[in-house]
Amino acid sequence: MFIIFLYFSLLFCVIGASNVPAIFIFGDSIFDAGNNHYNINCSAQADFPPYGSNFFHHPTGRFTNGRTVADFITQFIGIPLQKPFLEAQLEIVNGTQKNFPSNGLNFASAGSGVLLATNNDSGVTPIQDQLQQFRTLVEQNHIDKNIIEKSLFLFESGSNDIFNYFIPFETPTLTPDDYVQSMLIEVTNFLDIIYKFGARKISVFALGPVGCVPARALLRPSAPVTKCYGKMNKMVKNYNMGLENLVKGIPIKYHGAVGVYGAVYETIQTFRVNPKRYGFADVGNACCGYGTLGGELQCGKEGYTICNNPNEYLFWDFFHPSERTYKLISKALWAGKHSRIRPFNLMTLTNMTLSKL
Repeated sequence: MFIIFLYFSLLFCVIGASNVPAIFIFGDSIFDAGNNHYNINCSAQADFPPYGSNFFHHPTGRFTNGRTVADFITQFIGIPLQKPFLEAQLEIVNGTQKNFPSNGLNFASAGSGVLLATNNDSGVTPIQDQLQQFRTLVEQNHIDKNIIEKSLFLFESGSNDIFNYFIPFETPTLTPDDYVQSMLIEVTNFLDIIYKFGARKISVFALGPVGCVPARALLRPSAPVTKCYGKMNKMVKNYNMGLENLVKGIPIKYHGAVGVYGAVYETIQTFRVNPKRYGFADVGNACCGYGTLGGELQCGKEGYTICNNPNEYLFWDFFHPSERTYKLISKALWAGKHSRIRPFNLMTLTNMTLSKL
């Protein structure tokens, strides 16, 4: 009851147009809109066909066949899609734009994690560096501080950290619980810093069931292919529980801030349990890929195959959901009930005007 009181003493809910002028996006390939494409040193790429084929009709660097959750949320709010930070930075450098966009930026980098070591040999941009990119823009007054306080902040990261824990080349030095705690320490630091630099509307999205992605076929024989990888999903649920606890603490720890937790894991499991109800014909195999579960080869690489109707597939490629899956998740996060996002949904959050006590 005390937490509820804090929430409603901090805010006044406005019914009507959204009060969010911009979105700042941090995370991995679930959100990446093309940053890796502009990073010549990065090997984690989706800037080739058939990525992007079902909405943009060309590759954009997004790791799906169309829009991501961040794109759908942006469209629900009614503002233009956010550019990748590295694209916007390049436009400033080459003189085609004088200022960074006023509708926010996407800092997400596919393959990255909350731990610095995750896929660092692939040239990805870890969450710490994404945070530094944002921080530098604020410190150099490239982003209006008044806009930041009204903006929506999206965070989703951790699946690559957990998947890599099970890659059999090296023996982990930490127990699963200790590894998850080390991840949550980094998320806590992330929240500390974005709050310090003005974030007040914060959305933290849970990981989906990483142990069910088709790419688990690459981890054989330790990972099963006839069912999800239980040990991996156990770590995911442990991490998600920690994320939700951090969100619950936002109005107490961060004066004037509001946080929501998107229960993505449960939402996706609902699709898997009752696929026909949600229009899916296949919730186990990748639409685009090759081999067992379509999970042994990245979509678009030599030898790949592709399904006839991506809308019927939960997964687009070996790691990532299809655009239709993202759309269903986005609807649940935007207007869903408490079981999908809590303590309230994104539509409610974006329509809030936060008052300073």
